[in-house]
Amino acid sequence: MNKFIAIQTVRFSQIDAAGIVFYPRYFEMISATVEDWFAGPLELSFAKMHFDEKAGIPLVDIHCKFFAPSRLGDELRFELGVTRIGQSSISLQIEVSCQRQQRLKVEMTIVYVDGDDGKPVSKPLPVELRRQIQEFLIME
Repeated sequence: MNKFIAIQTVRFSQIDAAGIVFYPRYFEMISATVEDWFAGPLELSFAKMHFDEKAGIPLVDIHCKFFAPSRLGDELRFELGVTRIGQSSISLQIEVSCQRQQRLKVEMTIVYVDGDDGKPVSKPLPVELRRQIQEFLIME
């Protein structure tokens, strides 16, 4: 079991007037983590996926639980693991911490789709991509 680790530093553009991360910005950070996971160990950049393979991975479900605020300059550790692999869907868990303090936990599902005709329709995960994703399967 592997987890994909991404470190993101909280930027000024991500905080609100109270000096903490404005919660919608976490969704941008989560999206960046998933994109980096695909481009890195899964070897499938979003550019290649969208433009060459005419596919995509839209988000279909997400649940977040917030534990503590994050502030400007915090280095957030995003740990991504796979909790389920379906025919075309992938369920992910992302735990976010800063200096070992849990900040939030995310459970989400993305679906591999054919995007060639502009009307996304789920399609089976390619065999090699499925194999690579399985390396990140976590057991709870």
